Amino acid sequence: MGTALVYHEDMTATRLLWDDPECEIERPERLTAALDRLRKCGLEQRCLRLSAREASEEELGLVHSPEYVSLVRETQVLGKEELQALSGQFDAIYFHPSTFHCARLAVGAALQLLDAVLTGEVQNGLALVRPPGHHSQRAAASGFCVFNNVAIAAAHAKQKHGLHRILIVDWDVHHGQGTQYLFEDDPSVLYFSWHRYEHGRFWPFLRESDADAVGRGQGLGFTVNLPWNQVGMGNADYVAAFLHLLLPLAFEGQMQATPECFAHLTQLLQVLAGGRVCAVLEGGYHLESLAESVCMTVQTLLGDPAPPLSGPMVPCQSALESIQSVCAAQAPHWKSLQLQDVTPVQTSPSTHSSEGRPPPLLPGGPVCKTAASALSSLLDQPCLHPAPPVCPAVALTAPDITLVLPPDVTQQEGSALNEETEAWAKPHESLAQDEALTALGKLLYLLDGMLDGQVSSGIVATPPSAAAATLDVAIQRGLSHGAQRLLCVALGQLDRPPDLVHDGRILWLNIRGKEAAALSMFQVSTPLPVLTGGFLSCILGLVLPLAYGFQPELVLVALGPAHGLQGPHAALLTSMLRGPAGGRVLALLEEDSTPQLAGILARVLHGEAPPSLGPYSVASPEDTQALRYLRGQLEPQWKMLQCRPHLEA
Repeated sequence: MGTALVYHEDMTATRLLWDDPECEIERPERLTAALDRLRKCGLEQRCLRLSAREASEEELGLVHSPEYVSLVRETQVLGKEELQALSGQFDAIYFHPSTFHCARLAVGAALQLLDAVLTGEVQNGLALVRPPGHHSQRAAASGFCVFNNVAIAAAHAKQKHGLHRILIVDWDVHHGQGTQYLFEDDPSVLYFSWHRYEHGRFWPFLRESDADAVGRGQGLGFTVNLPWNQVGMGNADYVAAFLHLLLPLAFEGQMQATPECFAHLTQLLQVLAGGRVCAVLEGGYHLESLAESVCMTVQTLLGDPAPPLSGPMVPCQSALESIQSVCAAQAPHWKSLQLQDVTPVQTSPSTHSSEGRPPPLLPGGPVCKTAASALSSLLDQPCLHPAPPVCPAVALTAPDITLVLPPDVTQQEGSALNEETEAWAKPHESLAQDEALTALGKLLYLLDGMLDGQVSSGIVATPPSAAAATLDVAIQRGLSHGAQRLLCVALGQLDRPPDLVHDGRILWLNIRGKEAAALSMFQVSTPLPVLTGGFLSCILGLVLPLAYGFQPELVLVALGPAHGLQGPHAALLTSMLRGPAGGRVLALLEEDSTPQLAGILARVLHGEAPPSLGPYSVASPEDTQALRYLRGQLEPQWKMLQCRPHLEA
């Protein structure tokens, strides 16, 4: 359905008319710089452009008092000295004769975007607005904010569209206290904010910006504050907060850094609410960084792969402490957080047999230190060609199968040369049959296109009897073609090929059966959870932290014999694995399940939202025990797993 971009040039009219070092950073160039960058990157042209309208005073009254709306209206006829005097009555605000018009346009832009998304005119979008809104309260301007754009949009969604579950994610550097105050007793709005806090020493200097402010009355647990208590939080800190805190709550509630990090966070949000995401500009006062972040967000809304994250994915200690304090404050209100027990289990669960297997992974042992060192050196290796914007391909062997594919998804006809295909197939008896050989040729051709940057992702169908051998060839081909780090997520009856090297270039994660085992930091087996809550906990609490910590250049998702995964679950897993590898995901399917499943996976690899998993159900005790065991074994080596609450027993 596309992505909307809502804007109006009149929003550049308001500006500071007197000297005020605190307010001078909120200037018209914030919008023009972002819009210029969108145009230069060719992103504006790919969006449905909507011109913002003015919000009515009735719409402003959804959250603001009539007296306050009247006060702002009257600024249109005030002189410079009167405007300055009125501005001085509020905290970090300036008024201009155009303020009322601009602020109504900002609200109207948010409402127009919301209506377009909820009526199905577009899938998602960005409202490029000023003045910002999240500090504005019922009867007070604050922090450059006049009317609370997002809060009015949320109230409008409830009143006009009948929504009962709305998620507001506020990732501005400052706490959006205005939005918090407006919804702190409302269980229909889950408000999540991360912000610079520094133990109350950073603006707006409020005690209620801390982690223990969790809402009141019926809204207890629906205000989630993540206060950062030191500067310099990086990509790992923000991703960890999403995986271990925000997404578990959002899924349970069934809610409808660097610039590159904004792309990943936006992509993670798109798996919620059928992908209905309305992004509204709030703050951001470094023009270059703001423009780049806006571009990254729009690219992701359009479905483009998120670029790889730079730097080591190791959350800092201060971030861990903040996340843990939030989880402790929120655990009484959310079952998904109550399941996150902290005490690492160092012995194998009695229900999981370890007979005939190596001893459990020993944290800090010589093997682990060698493996961790190998991974560290691999992270410094040059990357492959960047994946192109939204360009998946599907390779099928059966000519009579017809798929309805999204635009830009091609049904591949090409194949590798016969001699090359036969050479790769020779060590595998199961690849000798014509059908298996044909599928292998298509896989090699598609995989080379992905690794060379010609296609972003792909889907290949193989005969069930050749699934394991085809996966083995895909791994070997990926490594020989230049991939330095390859993540393989194997579901069903697929064992790790015995001849694969153990040099840290392959992270093998098997999801099947009833066994939980960490044979090394690079070879992990976990049961397939039977309930929705267990599946989500496995993905958010194990698979994605490992994936982001490993930073793969290629992800292979192999659905082997008896994989047991339903279409929506496979789609969610595949969709969320697009982020860690910059969109470079190859899905291997059995031909028996191809028509329906291939179509679903093609759509999520195209950037569309995965189907709903259905009603949320809490993880079973067995699934919870398996996850705790694996986390306890792997946490010392994989730092992204360490972001969980250490609650008192």
